Amino acid sequence: MKQFLTIFKYEIKNFFKNKVFVGTTLFFVAILALVMSFPRISEALDMEFSDTPEDEKEIMLIVAENQDQAKLIAENFAPAFPDYKVVAHGDVESAKEMIVSEEAYCAFDVKSLTSFTYYVNNFSITDSNMEIAAEMMKNVYFIDSLMSAGVAPETAVEILSAPVEYSYESLGKDQVMNFFYAYIMIFALYMVILLYGQMVATNVATEKSSRAMELLITSAKPTAMMFGKVLSACVAGLTQLVAVFGSALLFFNVNKDYWGDNEIAKMLLDIPPELVGFMLLFFLLGFLIYAFLFGAIGSMASKLEDINTMVTPVMLMFIFAFIVVMTSMSSGNVDSGLMKFCSFFPFTSPMAMFTRIALSDVPTASVVISVAILAVSIVGVGIISAKIYRMGVLLYGKPPKMKEIIKMLKNSK
Repeated sequence: MKQFLTIFKYEIKNFFKNKVFVGTTLFFVAILALVMSFPRISEALDMEFSDTPEDEKEIMLIVAENQDQAKLIAENFAPAFPDYKVVAHGDVESAKEMIVSEEAYCAFDVKSLTSFTYYVNNFSITDSNMEIAAEMMKNVYFIDSLMSAGVAPETAVEILSAPVEYSYESLGKDQVMNFFYAYIMIFALYMVILLYGQMVATNVATEKSSRAMELLITSAKPTAMMFGKVLSACVAGLTQLVAVFGSALLFFNVNKDYWGDNEIAKMLLDIPPELVGFMLLFFLLGFLIYAFLFGAIGSMASKLEDINTMVTPVMLMFIFAFIVVMTSMSSGNVDSGLMKFCSFFPFTSPMAMFTRIALSDVPTASVVISVAILAVSIVGVGIISAKIYRMGVLLYGKPPKMKEIIKMLKNSK
């Protein structure tokens, strides 16, 4: 234990002295502080967003044979196109000329209330004016039909614009809300494992290339060294995440009054406490099992250049879990047979089981079994990694193959 604590303190101290680590953390904290304080800053600098001034709006022309009908359509189009100045126009050819000369942006040549042609100079891939116009033309058609039946215009508009109030109450899991939380956790785990896993492997390989490992291995047990390195990286990564996400929560609460009723901000930061607990649990367990693998790989590498090749099988397994979970989330079916299997397989369960907990009803017994399998696997992988670490001290030259590693592990018993 004393050796472990010594190594752990040394490694964690190196992390917090690392300028890149500290600089990256402060950078993300500063960015989130700026984002979460934007409404306050905007108000202080009088930078409130406003609609485009009327004289700066681009012109949208409405062409129809009946000028009264063109005006009626223009009146109904105006609320749907707030960024345009909607104007009734009498001639389609002059409308085309105005578009080509850039006096107007676009025009709708209304053949009837159920047919129109859209004219624009350069049709953009993001142009949704036709779809919006089609919906508005339906309203105009309904209003015109009601008026033809003797209904007053005001009554016709009132009928079509009658609001429908609705609400919902989820009796189980709210997938709409929890989807974002699962998404954030999975991406955070993905990025941290990529960053810190490679860092653990690189640190071990650097020690080996400098022959420092040979000296260390004679003064400390391999298990203490491996667990000290991995757990220090875990604490450093968790500290960085807490600093980043904690600063987001802090600055949001400081500027809460300025955000008003912004539902997106509230939804992202109003995570249920039990989900936060599971998020931390599976994040830590998932990080540990992969960090031990990266540590073992780093000890087998003779050169830093070998690490990228050697970590490929581990990364493929992790990417497989990532793709399976993301595909299941997108389809809305997180209880498929494959997802259930991945929920208990230790190298995929951190993402798969958390996703199922967030988006579905998972029996408590299943969660306990999954966590138990993962915890036992971490200890087992950690011990095996320590043995590989001890054997890898004197292995130089070509990296050993899997068969050779298995053979050495058998002989070490």
